[in-house]
Amino acid sequence: MMKKRFIFCGLLGWCLEIFWTGLKSLQRRQMKLMGHSSIWMFPIYGMAFLFAPISRLLRKKSIWVRGSVYAGGIFLTEYLSGMFLKKRGICPWDYSHARLNVKGVIRLDYAPVWFLTGLLYEKLLNKFMAS
Repeated sequence: MMKKRFIFCGLLGWCLEIFWTGLKSLQRRQMKLMGHSSIWMFPIYGMAFLFAPISRLLRKKSIWVRGSVYAGGIFLTEYLSGMFLKKRGICPWDYSHARLNVKGVIRLDYAPVWFLTGLLYEKLLNKFMAS
């Protein structure tokens, strides 16, 4: 079952990233809405299956606590994986242009996005595990 959850989370992450980058192209007035991702992102997103046991521990906590814990976990994962990939010259993202970046691998202004993404993963993982 862990393998299925890993694959589910990896595919979900890829889809969300492609959707997000496609929407961001609107800011550049690129009406084709072309999204993109990297093969390196699949295992990173796949690790979100680890949210399942955390979600069970947090199930009685408020949405603010749960979302904050998930956002913190996503930031930590993004930072560690970003630094790992950056040292090897293969990091597919670079936030060094952003005002609120940390070492070019995380953007603190994405906190609301990660808050909501964590809650979305929680909801979808719980549905996936129930089926």
